[in-house]
Order: sequence, then structure tokens, then C-alpha cells
Amino acid sequence: MAESSVSGFDVAEGSGAHHAIARVASNIAAFVGRALKGPVNHPVSVRSFSEYTQVFGGLWQPSTLSYAVEQFFENGGRVALVVRVVNGARPPTLSLPVGDAFLNLQAISPGSREFLRASVDYDGLAPTDTDHFNLVLQRVRAKGSEQIEDQEIFRGLSIAPDDGRFVADALTESRLARLRGPLPVRRPDRTPPQASGTVVGYVSSNPDGDDGAPLSDYDIIGSTLDDSGMFALKSAPYFNLLCIPPLTRTQDLGLSALLVAARLCRERHAILLVDPPSSWTDAQTTLERFPEWPFRSENAAMFYPRIAAYDRLRGRVESFGSCGAAAGLISRWDDNWPVWAAAEADDAALRPGLKLAVPIADADRLRLTHAGVNVLSIARLPPRLMASPRTLAAGAVASTDWRFLSSRRLALFIMSSIANGTRWMMFETNSPMLWQRARAQVDAFLTALYDEGAFVGREAADSYFVICDERVNAISQRAIGSVRLLFGFAASRPGEFHACLVTHRAGATNVKPVSVNRLTTSRGQVTEEIESSILRGIAEEAV
Repeated sequence: MAESSVSGFDVAEGSGAHHAIARVASNIAAFVGRALKGPVNHPVSVRSFSEYTQVFGGLWQPSTLSYAVEQFFENGGRVALVVRVVNGARPPTLSLPVGDAFLNLQAISPGSREFLRASVDYDGLAPTDTDHFNLVLQRVRAKGSEQIEDQEIFRGLSIAPDDGRFVADALTESRLARLRGPLPVRRPDRTPPQASGTVVGYVSSNPDGDDGAPLSDYDIIGSTLDDSGMFALKSAPYFNLLCIPPLTRTQDLGLSALLVAARLCRERHAILLVDPPSSWTDAQTTLERFPEWPFRSENAAMFYPRIAAYDRLRGRVESFGSCGAAAGLISRWDDNWPVWAAAEADDAALRPGLKLAVPIADADRLRLTHAGVNVLSIARLPPRLMASPRTLAAGAVASTDWRFLSSRRLALFIMSSIANGTRWMMFETNSPMLWQRARAQVDAFLTALYDEGAFVGREAADSYFVICDERVNAISQRAIGSVRLLFGFAASRPGEFHACLVTHRAGATNVKPVSVNRLTTSRGQVTEEIESSILRGIAEEAV
């Protein structure tokens, strides 16, 4: 497995028909919000808060994101996928002298903490060559610092548009800067050595970078056309938890952003972790207001109350949204417990250093959990106070099978694993031989989960089924290069299946829930007695 030094994503060879379906990771948390510096609208994978600090600048008082990521790792988080969002932030410029004029560059990443410097030389060029030049671009830790965080070297550049090394074209490959404004009539001057006597001199970026204004819901939502805001996660290979901290320390995330985030999570088979509103300052208020709160989703969960933690920048204890700590808690669960089981003992409690912003009485703890609001704990709870975490599906139209977080996470885990593990099908001829191989592969995956106790049925036939034949692969589907597989599993009651249809075609994979006749697909009769009416509308439905 190789890791990209640019994106931070892991790259591995995909599984084929002769490989077992790999189980997707269940503890990758995506974060979207404001950061001090770093790339904008580009997901970056970090595995510690020190890595976050290196890329995004560490803690920053206006950034609730920075505190959420810190609390994620403090509480046991493993991998964070971070998307920086800005509102009107401006990148700094860099001016390279050309006699009395300048060759102007502009940083790619905006913000007042983006520090670039550049050096121009003519080394290795013929004395008669008066057009080309070499350019070194560096990002440094701070203005005047010699601590280099990134460097790029461009040799033999030219200011002539018809030259193969035209500077504007070459800088399109840069991660640091782009050309800005009109070109000067000749190449930039050689950068003189620094006054300290060092051989190489540098020109520092101008102090005109700006951090922009506080984020709004519209900034967080972004644009699906531009892949901005939370839609920047479209390019992320996989995540299963989504955290969007409050917009500011005093402003909650709005309903519009929650709705779009829930839809994104449904499409990406992830769980949205929602911060409780700041106005829910005690258990009684929460119990009164939660039933009328307008947001519900089977792909979302709330952990109450907010977190009290020491703010190293302000030097005192402050209140923070709980999503980062909750994501770390869930990540820690998955180290010791299967995704379909609720954690127990110390794994269900926050790590030392994180406290509850408001105290919760034992009676209120149970009432909140039964209502659909999960309650955090700072110590091991006695069995009488422990309850399986809920999703925010309570009171919604969604199936009550998804009211428990563990069962919903199991469903999303299965959907993602099978979708990823059967992508080899899109490169094969849609034929009975393909159907047989795919069916055996998925059956082996579900059998292994059944043997480990993931499903409620005592018998395999009452726990899951797999169908991949002409009933879901009609001639019309084969004609458009599409191949389909139907599977189902019992989430809460034996023989009552939640079914999903996986559709693979060139360059695209789609997984969506479908309805099947539960009576016909139970009691071991899936393969023998399934009728065409069970799949009505599926076989002929366009993708």
C-alpha cells in the first residue's frame, strides 16, 4: 500500500472476483469547517493533531474545526479527513522585481498565515540566453523563518507565451502559486543574496493575505458543481462519520446545512454527528425542545451535552460542540468492538481532560436516550444506566429498524463493503458465469458476518440473502453495460430483510435500498420461491 504525499489518501489494489470482499474501515471521520491555513475545498487525510497543525495551522480561536479535530484525536480518533472552507479569504501575493516592474504571483491557499518566498536564478543557462530563468518557490512556517514546509523548483521557465516552458503554463502544476496579472516585457531579475551573507536570496510574499469572514451555512454547503464546501468530499474515496462543528463559538449550524449534510451522508453511507443546539443548556430544556426540533435522519446521531475542555489559547475552560469528541469515541469503539455492537465499560466514556458542559442526572440520562438523544459520560456507567446509542430517526418516517446507531452503522458498513468489493463486475462480461462468481463472493462475505453474530436470525436463511441472476440483470440492463446484484439482511427481526440493489456500470457504482416481499424471501425460500413480482420495477428500472 502506497500513500500519496499530496492527498494523504491510501491507495491499494482493488479486489477481484477471486478475492474476499474487504471490510471497509468504520472509523474515518470527515470534518468540514474554517481553518487557519491550508488548501481550500480539498480533502486532506491526517492521522494526528500534529499532522493537522502542519497542514492547517493548529488551534485558532475563530476555528471551531481546529478544536473539534483536536478533541477527536484526544478521544481516540485514528483518521480525520479535513476540508477547509473559507468566506471571502484572500491569498497573499508575491512580487518578483523585473527592473522597475514586477512578475506577480499569487498563492493558491488564502489566509494571513500563508507565507511564501521565491528565488530567481540563471544557473545552468547559457550566457547568451536572456529569456529563461529558474524559479524556486517555498512555503515557510512563518515570515522570516527558515523552516521550509513545502518547496517546488521550476527550471528553464520563459515569459514568452509560445515557449514550451511558458511560466503561466508551468505554474498550473504548482501546489503553491499561480501567475497573477500581466507579464513584464522581460524575465525577472536574479534574486540578490540575503544581507546575512547566505548564497541564495529570497523575496517574501506580501502581507496582503486575508482570513475572510466567519462561515455561513452557504459556505459550509458549498456547490456540487464546483466541488466546494461539503461537496468537496465527493472526491474523497471513503469516510463513514461526518462532523461539521458550529459556525462560530456562538452560532449553531443551520437547518439547511444539516439537511444537505444528511443527504450527503445517505449517498456516501456515512453517519452525520450533530452538535446539540447551544440553547439546550440543561436536560429538562433538551427534553422539552427535542420533540419539536425540525431535523430528523436515520443517518445522523446527536451526542449530548456539549464538551467542556481547557482552551490552551484562552487559558481557561470553554464549551465546545460535541461532534469531534463523539467521533473519537466511536473510532475508539471500533478498535475493540464490532461495528454492530454497542461499546461497554471504559470504551463508552470520554477520555480524561474532556468534561460535560452541564451535569446530567441518572434519570435524565435514560429519558434523553430513549427520546433519541445520546448522552456522553466521563466515567464507566453501571449496567442499569447503559443504553444502546440511537440515531435521529426517532419520530421520523424512516424505518424504526434504524433507531439504533449500531444497526444503522452495520447496514452502511455492509453496503459500502459490498459496493467496493464487487466493482470488478463492471469490467467483466455480464453473463451467468459472472452472476455465479459475484453471488458466491457476496455470500461468503455475509456468511462470515453471520458466523460472527452480526445478524439477528438463528438460521442463515433468516439472516441474509443474495440474488444475482437474470431477474435483476434483464436484457435491457445488459445492453447498456450495467450489471446488478441484490442482497438483503435482517437488521432487527429474523426473516425481515432490508434489501439493497447494487448497480455497476463503467465509471459508476450505485447502491440504493429497495423493497422486497419479506414473506417470500424468508424461511429459506429466497432462491427457490422468489417471484418476479418481488423485483417488480427493479429489473427494468433505468439507472
